[in-house]
Amino acid sequence: MDNTLLTNALIYLAAAVIAVPVAKRLGLGAILGYLIGGILIGPWGLGLIQDVDDVLHISEFGVVLLLFLIGMELDPSRLRALRRPVFGWGGMQVLGCTLALFCAALLLGADWKLALVAALGLSLSSTAIVLATIDERHLKATPAGDAGFAIMLFQDIAAIPMIALIPFLGAGALDGDGEGWLGALKVAGVMLLLVFSGRHLVRPLLRLVAQTGVREIFTSFALLLVIAIAVLMQWVGISMALGTFLAGVLLADSEYRHALESDLEPFKGLLLGLFFIAVGMSVDFGLLLRDPLLVIGLACGFLLLKAAILWGLARVVRIPPGEQLLFAVLLAQGGEFAFVLFGSAAAARVFPAETASLLVVVVALSMVLTPLLLLAYDRLVAPGLHAARRKDDAIPPQDNTVIIAGFGRFGQIIGRLLLANRIRATVLDHDPEQVDLLRKFGLKVFYGDATRIDLLRNAGAERARVLVVAIDDIEASLDLVDRVRVAFPNLTIVARARNVTHYYDLMDRGVTILERETFEASLLLGGRVLQELGFSQARAGEVVCKFREHNIRTLHKLYPYYKDQAQMISMAKQGRKELEDMFASDNAALREEAEKPVGPG
Repeated sequence: MDNTLLTNALIYLAAAVIAVPVAKRLGLGAILGYLIGGILIGPWGLGLIQDVDDVLHISEFGVVLLLFLIGMELDPSRLRALRRPVFGWGGMQVLGCTLALFCAALLLGADWKLALVAALGLSLSSTAIVLATIDERHLKATPAGDAGFAIMLFQDIAAIPMIALIPFLGAGALDGDGEGWLGALKVAGVMLLLVFSGRHLVRPLLRLVAQTGVREIFTSFALLLVIAIAVLMQWVGISMALGTFLAGVLLADSEYRHALESDLEPFKGLLLGLFFIAVGMSVDFGLLLRDPLLVIGLACGFLLLKAAILWGLARVVRIPPGEQLLFAVLLAQGGEFAFVLFGSAAAARVFPAETASLLVVVVALSMVLTPLLLLAYDRLVAPGLHAARRKDDAIPPQDNTVIIAGFGRFGQIIGRLLLANRIRATVLDHDPEQVDLLRKFGLKVFYGDATRIDLLRNAGAERARVLVVAIDDIEASLDLVDRVRVAFPNLTIVARARNVTHYYDLMDRGVTILERETFEASLLLGGRVLQELGFSQARAGEVVCKFREHNIRTLHKLYPYYKDQAQMISMAKQGRKELEDMFASDNAALREEAEKPVGPG
């Protein structure tokens, strides 16, 4: 077969389009689908693609885009707040796993240099797998997800000194010529350039490009920005993913953040999928077939040892018991940087190329096994954890007119407002610690899963007039609305929306009384800002009211098109222009009124 660029693209896309839907239908997940697709088209499958290394290098750009987009979700103040989990938990993980793996390698008879490099490389986890799994399983707001993200960030930082260490362990380790100092100066200079450019050059350029009004030029500039930063980081020997992550952090509070995210998201998804396909293709089944016991034994032993260290770390950092094993399985595999580290070690003659190939196969096999381990966790462990959790409270029959599902910060304010007006509500919450704490304050809160119809029936849903949906988890809140619509069609649902997409999902389900959780607070604070800038209290209040009315009107106007991104963006721009014109007209009228001569008397 003539492996031209178009032919290869056809093969990759066909593998993804066929394997991923089948894997999802079988409950295996998208990542395992990509890995299976890669195995099938790779050298040890159908042999449709032979050159795996080039594909792996190109597809690593998907990890770069992933870290850039994650960086844009973190402003510098939030990143500073994460320094303890990043450097504390991340440092403990890398150090603990490196020591355990180093000792295990020495016990197996390995040379200390081989043991050290192997331990360092295997202590790192796969950024692509961990972060993609966190996103796919909606783990971002969980302790396991937060800890996993912080540790992955530290690993990206730790990979830099690990790679820099390799030349000092190699055959030419004593032939130093000052390159280390020069490299350090280059790194420092590039980091300063990155910070300065992110603050003072990139934003004005984004503004100029956006003013052209040509969407594809803005998309091109977004890709150019990420690629340029990645190439610059590679030139000085810094992790491309870490460099682009920092660039994303610097643009986190930019007015073009959402436009950048929407433009880069499709490329990130495609390239991450290509990365997982490349990992599947890179599994050397020839080595596996020649010495299956050695390869499988090393892979399984590595996974078990690393998972044990991670499980111990989960207990130290106080991840809830129900999430500790999930956390350990999630981060147990080897990572992308291990490929680079072992390749550099072979080039520097720290150990033979055959040893590097063996370690690469162990890492690739561990990455392939991770989705299977997560699937086994879902099927075998998670149901037992669910069954072992605290039993829902036995709720005596209630006759209150209001039921509040979810009693966090949002639900508590509603409950206190009702109580102040002598209106009693039946409150349900699924966080046992929150329930116990609230009971200490004398509040009557029942522990239970509000999506259970029998629990809602005991809570008085058949007699109540209003159900307030204030659950933090978006999927759970939508599930609750779906069930209540069927079981209690006469119950009025009042819902809290976490964001605009959640708002529209609730509208799809017929909910008409709903509020975005931060919208009103943002408007009130915005009004205070206007007053600080010289607006009178009356004028600031008028501006806030007009903005609220226009925003809600636009929100409902966009609703029929919210699944059509291009149409949404076009109409949103039109709505923004209408709002600017309206305020400009108001301000002109106020100036004319102020300039009118005041008559006598």
